[in-house]
Amino acid sequence: MSQLAIRQMTRPEVDVLVSWAKAEGWNPGLNDAGIFWNNDPEAFIAAELNGKLVGGGTITSYAGEYGFMGFFIVRPEFRGRGLGNEIWYARRDRLIERLNPGATIGMDGVFNMQSYYAKGGFAFSHRNLRYRTEVALGMAPDDKRIVPLALVPFEDLLAYDRTCFPAPRETFLRQWIAQPHDQSLALGFQRNGELAGYGVVRKCGEGCKIGPLFANDAEAAEALYQRLSAFAAGGPLFLDAPENNPDAMALVERHGMEEVFGCARMYLGPAPDIRHERIYGVTTFELG
Repeated sequence: MSQLAIRQMTRPEVDVLVSWAKAEGWNPGLNDAGIFWNNDPEAFIAAELNGKLVGGGTITSYAGEYGFMGFFIVRPEFRGRGLGNEIWYARRDRLIERLNPGATIGMDGVFNMQSYYAKGGFAFSHRNLRYRTEVALGMAPDDKRIVPLALVPFEDLLAYDRTCFPAPRETFLRQWIAQPHDQSLALGFQRNGELAGYGVVRKCGEGCKIGPLFANDAEAAEALYQRLSAFAAGGPLFLDAPENNPDAMALVERHGMEEVFGCARMYLGPAPDIRHERIYGVTTFELG
């Protein structure tokens, strides 16, 4: 009788998981695998059946204060056997063990699995919707308030990010904003000498994706969006926008973006106390 083995992934297996994500149409960024691994190598969980990798996912811990479940994939030929159920609960339980007692866990789950995740203790918060548009060639408007994020004191970035994310993520951010310049662009929006928003756009298998896009208000978000979207000029651009921010919905409508995918943001434990009105684009569906 075959038996499923749940263990930590090796670094080469992460590349396999990312290739599966590409096949599923999740369109990961070119540098996602390495950054995700360096952020938390223990987050990658493998499911092995008779010596063969059949599934996996991430259980990221942010300093033990907040966890996030993502990247959940079972190879198509092994679906329908109950393996996914075993993998999912094993990942949930392992993540609980990695966190401080009572810490919240978040996830972005496909809509048709909401009832399943609810049985595992997760409660619906809101929808995060993926939007797509084709960016025309041309220059973005010049705005002196927008600066390269590398010129912003990192402590200021950390403090701002913490208002929009449930826990500190210094290791992740240092890598996320320092991707190769020909593959990514990281910008800050300053007002009266203070950081009032920031965003990152990165190249993916198809086009480019903005994430995160955090801003104090619609004006700052619009300015950042215009400069970040110019990085994708001549190709497709994606943005994962939270439906619980009306200004984010207005932004995607204003730019004629088309909804192409979506996930339900769900939490195990209390919903985080963050500034939802500042979130115009989530960072990733895989790590939160």
